[in-house]
Amino acid sequence: MAAIPYSNCPTSSSICSNSYLAPSPSSSLSANSRRARVFSVSKKFRPQMISHDSPRYWNVLNVQDGSVATAESPLATETPLIKLKDGLTLSTSANESSEAAGFDIKETGSSVSITVVGASGDLAKKKIFPALFALYYEDCLPEHFTVFGYARSKMTDEDLRNMVSKTLTCRIDKRENCSEKMEQFLKRCFYHSGQYDSEENFSELDKKLKEHEGDRASNRLFYLSIPPNIFIDSVRCASTSASSSKGWTRVIVEKPFGRDSESSAALTSGLKQYLGEDQIFRIDHYLGKELVENLSVLRFSNLIFEPLWSRQYIRNVQFIFSEDFGTEGRGGYFDNYGIIRDIMQNHLLQILALFAMETPVSLDAEDIRNEKVKVLRSMKPLQLENVVIGQYKSHVKGGVTYPAYTDDKTVPKGSLTPTFAAAALFINNARWDGVPFLMKAGKALHTKRAEIRVQFRHVPGNLYSRSFGTDLDRATNELVIRVQPDEAIYLKINNKVPGLGMRLDRSNLNLHYAARYAKEIPDAYERLLLDAIEGERRLFIRSDELDAAWSLFTPLLKELEEKKIVPEFYPYGSRGPVGAHYLAARHNVRWGDMSAEHTKDD
Repeated sequence: MAAIPYSNCPTSSSICSNSYLAPSPSSSLSANSRRARVFSVSKKFRPQMISHDSPRYWNVLNVQDGSVATAESPLATETPLIKLKDGLTLSTSANESSEAAGFDIKETGSSVSITVVGASGDLAKKKIFPALFALYYEDCLPEHFTVFGYARSKMTDEDLRNMVSKTLTCRIDKRENCSEKMEQFLKRCFYHSGQYDSEENFSELDKKLKEHEGDRASNRLFYLSIPPNIFIDSVRCASTSASSSKGWTRVIVEKPFGRDSESSAALTSGLKQYLGEDQIFRIDHYLGKELVENLSVLRFSNLIFEPLWSRQYIRNVQFIFSEDFGTEGRGGYFDNYGIIRDIMQNHLLQILALFAMETPVSLDAEDIRNEKVKVLRSMKPLQLENVVIGQYKSHVKGGVTYPAYTDDKTVPKGSLTPTFAAAALFINNARWDGVPFLMKAGKALHTKRAEIRVQFRHVPGNLYSRSFGTDLDRATNELVIRVQPDEAIYLKINNKVPGLGMRLDRSNLNLHYAARYAKEIPDAYERLLLDAIEGERRLFIRSDELDAAWSLFTPLLKELEEKKIVPEFYPYGSRGPVGAHYLAARHNVRWGDMSAEHTKDD
């Protein structure tokens, strides 16, 4: 089979380099893929299995399962060189490319149909449709694709297009054909109104999808942008009435994945009645952020970092998430989950697992996820004494009155749901024994930011200790990975101030992405949607990862709720509860974002 013609896509080197969208029917199955198959799933809805030996982000050709794609001698066939955007070249024969691609949309008549279930919701309007358009704008989607919106709202195709058009933007560096691209994209967008639990309505959707797919082999991606209580009903209807009979069918599931271990297990069990594990793509959009994806590159491809990545040199690690706004009318939803479930148990814990994992056997999705699970299973159970919770209260600043959390009309009066939490976690393994991993997440704080801060140990017998006085923390080296906003990676070092005297200063070696790279950073949803279309599972959460994460937090959450622990109140727009400082001090840690020198560049 010939390769998929995604030649201009800069965000996915594998697609640009003729990577696959579906497996060749004749390709062998990897051991991990065989283990992942769930045999109770109906044959109609079960996809062909996919194996990765070289993920797309390596800029190398992925030949499935390491098999040789062609028996021809290299001398018998001219081998073209494909020039990649970063200046590297990829050598591949035409036959090798076709085998890696799995199918050719043009020559084999294949198509991809993307159905956004819950198309009238905010997530779909603000994130999913704009991300799909961005992929189309960058020539990253296949030639034959359609986008369907599905929701209960009564709309026409034209209504959907008008709604979607209001949220679409073009890349900053390519605005000259923006209107033309938008018009072309919107022509591929359609709408079908139906109930989420109606097999009849999904059958009608299936007929519409087939009309657009024609005689081409169909591959279908369903994005569930709906509340979790109707996930299973929607999956059941899609399985029985709208799955692909001639290609793969995949489902993206949005968080929350339950409220605790029991509800999460029930959700997983329900989904697996109709889907194989390899069809379920549990999305955590933080894993698609550029700086999070760069975390393993920073560590494993730079010799200076990997030897330092252990308890011997690292004193503590901090994962900080803060928003400078409150629930803003979402209080009813938020009150059912709270900041621990909403941010800590998924976003921050996933980043921690990526940060702390051992070197994986390969960059294969299963190898990476195996190492993440090991980290989660090695963590000590969370103790209430190592957790601080808070809730923002009303505050007047600059003549403006900011509301308390319970002032939100959708929040029950007297709610004890935390809008802030800080926790100290520990990993029981040889690499990280005794190193505190501190998490902090909150709403209505003084700034908006998400970052990882790695504080190294003090220099033993530091010759210049007198220059820092008794505060040795001022001399501590610190690596900061700012995930958002204004993405950057910088390392704090001590250096001499120019002059005749011996005066030391703390400076940053700074990789500021906006200054270094002219290209706009893709949104996380773009990367994750592209991965789902490709079948790349590296940035999606496996069921055993989810189980391990919930087993860590469920006992704490139950204790907080059963004992009705009252959160510490903090003013809207402040730095959070004072208790968070005492928690850090108990573990001989100072929050990195609280220092006097915490300026714009820090």
